Amino acid sequence: MSDITIPGGKIRSFVEQIENLDTEMQELSEQKKEVFAEAKGEGFDVKILKEIIKLRKEDKNERESLLDLYMRAMETASPEQAKAA
Repeated sequence: MSDITIPGGKIRSFVEQIENLDTEMQELSEQKKEVFAEAKGEGFDVKILKEIIKLRKEDKNERESLLDLYMRAMETASPEQAKAA
């Protein structure tokens, strides 16, 4: 065998930390599903809620500038340009 020593305790520590994080992530995912189910049960559209969450993660200025750019492009396009596309 080789004279190289592998720090087994350190490896075990990292592996256990990652396993614990995986478990926590699964639990959080289940909690998230429950919240969406509750919102749906109260009549809210889950797809819209997910879109709102996605938009809130984006930079507000960037989001607004892209929205403004698209709106101006659409408003300046003639009906003929829309049909050609």
